[in-house]
Amino acid sequence: MNKKGIILGIESSCDDTGVAILKNGTELLSNKLASQIDFHREFGGVVPEIASRKHLEIINLLIDRALKEAGMGFKDIDAVAATKGPGLIGALLVGICVSKTISFTYDIPFIGVNHLMGHIYANFLTYPELKPPFIIMLVSGGHTEIILMKDYADYEVIGSTLDDAAGEAFDKGARVLGLNYPGGPSIQKESQNGDELSIRFPQALKGKNNFNFSFSGLKTSLLYYMKENPDASICNAAASYQYAVVNVIVEKVFNAARKNGINKILFAGGVAANNNLRIKAEEKAKKWGYRVYFPAVSECTDNAAMIAKAGWYKYQNNLIEGLDCNVYPSLSVSEL
Repeated sequence: MNKKGIILGIESSCDDTGVAILKNGTELLSNKLASQIDFHREFGGVVPEIASRKHLEIINLLIDRALKEAGMGFKDIDAVAATKGPGLIGALLVGICVSKTISFTYDIPFIGVNHLMGHIYANFLTYPELKPPFIIMLVSGGHTEIILMKDYADYEVIGSTLDDAAGEAFDKGARVLGLNYPGGPSIQKESQNGDELSIRFPQALKGKNNFNFSFSGLKTSLLYYMKENPDASICNAAASYQYAVVNVIVEKVFNAARKNGINKILFAGGVAANNNLRIKAEEKAKKWGYRVYFPAVSECTDNAAMIAKAGWYKYQNNLIEGLDCNVYPSLSVSEL
């Protein structure tokens, strides 16, 4: 086995189709992404059937483009890695089936990658020198979890959301405010002209030793506030709502790091692209003498580069799966 490894990564867990080629675990030769946002925006969220069909339409074209950009053919690839979960079952099946076909046809290893592990490993693309242990704040549309990463394959979830994920809270909040999907970028944009302290929205479960999250009450509070104040400033409401989400994330993850005696915090997932979250985390880190790490903004949201990176790690450690690998829509972060 060529331990340097050229990995073809494929991502299709939700509504973004991604294809990347990674060499030596660090050199990204190609990274293609096709977004479906415009197709789902009119519905205010992802429609699974549409997502699956769009993956089918574009995935082979993206693979061809990625190979061409890298100056390679399938025979130059050492392994193919694809997201096996969590995600939408139909969308996952598209990427897995295409990857298995490539694996079988060209007799190269197939690697099933945990999508959440991919988000975490996006940090290693930005910071190749990073080494565990550290605390991870995983924040996305479907997940909000605080994770203690003791080693590269040793994860322990020490806090999670009891209802909505942070990204879901942004999407629902944007809908209440009449803003576009996806909610996170829309609320961030609107917040730029607002006062984040103008409205006191609730921040649930703020006890120092409670590392779980709850955003459903915040969403309800925004809904009632806008009903009672129909002429309220959307900018102020968006800024205050964003503040309530971001502040509780920062407080909890720093408290979790302190309790576990770790001064390195990694952020991962789509919400990690939020500029306000980045600013407040950096400010807190400077005050406490901690280090915080964020992937490049382009690698926070779903992409194939992070899948290729996580796949490269599994390839290096002989964590190769057979063609009988299934998809797992509810896969947890602790399951490689």
